[in-house]
Amino acid sequence: MINIFCEDYDFTALGAAFEGEVESDCPLSAEIIIVDEEYIRTLNREQRNIDSVTDVLSFPSLDNIRGKKLLKSEHPADLDEEGGIFLGSIAICQKRAKEQAEEYGHSVEREINYLAAHGLCHLLGYDHMTDGDKLEMREKEEKILKKINLERA
Repeated sequence: MINIFCEDYDFTALGAAFEGEVESDCPLSAEIIIVDEEYIRTLNREQRNIDSVTDVLSFPSLDNIRGKKLLKSEHPADLDEEGGIFLGSIAICQKRAKEQAEEYGHSVEREINYLAAHGLCHLLGYDHMTDGDKLEMREKEEKILKKINLERA
């Protein structure tokens, strides 16, 4: 389970859907913020040198953790207030999520949760730079969304 902190949405079910997807000897946590187009464009420009609006950005706290058991003793500088390992932060553009939900013909709830799952996969070390990595990441995202009944129609 990943404890997800977000002021705008309740991601409790999504965090619980990650149970069994990552091994850890302590709780895991992440932060999600819902932002407007201007904010995510600024983040994208400042962090990635890409001056455009995007749907989601992930900012992992840990490197090279994909498929590894996360041990509290190995990440003492990355602990949150409750003593769990903080995986990182995710920014989701609400307007882009709404547009994409309409474009793909599903609910905004599904799109927001998809973008959050996508971001959480990045925080856990997954990526989509190669076709193989992209396939593995998409399968993980869809597996997670299926657990909370938000799979593709």
